[in-house]
Parts: sequence; C-alpha cells; structure tokens
Amino acid sequence: MTHRCKKSSGLWKIVVWDEPFFQGKKHEFTTDCYSTPEHGFSTVGSCRIESGAWAGFEHCGFQGQQFVLERGEYPCWEAWSGSNAYHVERMCSFRPIACADHGRSRLMLFEQENFQGKRAEMSDDCPSLPALGWGSSTVGSFLVRSGAWVCSQYPGYRGFQYLLESDCPAGEYKHVREWGSHAQTGQVQSIRRVQQ
Repeated sequence: MTHRCKKSSGLWKIVVWDEPFFQGKKHEFTTDCYSTPEHGFSTVGSCRIESGAWAGFEHCGFQGQQFVLERGEYPCWEAWSGSNAYHVERMCSFRPIACADHGRSRLMLFEQENFQGKRAEMSDDCPSLPALGWGSSTVGSFLVRSGAWVCSQYPGYRGFQYLLESDCPAGEYKHVREWGSHAQTGQVQSIRRVQQ
C-alpha cells in the first residue's frame, strides 16, 4: 500500500506529454493523477516538474515502482528510471509529495522491524549508509519525524526507490511491505531528503 500525505505545504505543477522529448499530447496537473489512461495517455512519455516534488508510479493507482520527481525536465523514461534496479518504461500515475521539507527533515532508522534493534537518526542526506557506519545492508523499519525521504537500494542513490513521508500514518513504516507495493527487500544503502 502506498501512503498519501494529507498536509498541504504549497503549490504543485507537473506537465506531461504522451511521447518522449516533450512531443505529442500535453496535459498539466496540479493535483493527483490516479490513472493516465483516464486522461487519454497510455503512459507518460516525458514530463517537466514546474513546482513542488512529485511521486511517480509504474502502474495506475499509485502502485508499482516509485520515482521521486523533483523540479526539472525528464525528456524520456530513462531520466526518471535510469538508476533503478530494473528499467521501467511506464509511469501511469503520480501525485504531489505534500510533506517534503528539505530544510527540517528528520528520520530514524532501525535494524529490525517494529522499531527494534540498532538505530540511527538522520537530518541530512547520506550517499552511503555503510560508509556512515551502518553495519548492515538492510533496514528493518523507519520512523519519519519530519519531511519526506527517498531511500535507495544501493549506495549513490541507485536501485529501487522507496518514498517515506512524515504524515503518512504518523511516519511509521514498521515493515518492508509498508514501503510501497513493489518493496521486496529491506536492502537500503543510501538515503536523501526530497527537495521541495
């Protein structure tokens, strides 16, 4: 299940095209898009984030692989999917990340599920948890105190991405299966704050 933030912290705008390199049918969104086919797109071919941070998803209904989209241009699917563990040529739903607060983000990570075992607290980006001294290649649970974070499977923000948000059920992610519909492993080796 994918969690949704309820707190509003600003305005959002994404422009999508049904073909790569900003060609074809164009549509602007300022709120959730549960299903691109409902708007005449089989999938997004390219997009531009004009304001706010967005979460893109492989399938309709905010399901499948997640992509964190921050301000800028994404001319083709490789631009948002290129560093993932597998290439995803589809983005069929997306929504604003309402609780992103880059300057005041705080996150606690725990070695085991249900907030058990070794723990660490973060308030800054970490390109390599092993280099920081986290002894395991996995994380069992997260408690997001503030902001929104994207956790990546490998160092350098590569591999599968998991979006964690502070006001999505109280920022508590007790088990791997709560990180997103595509979460298969607790392997997390880099973490960064989402830019608003």
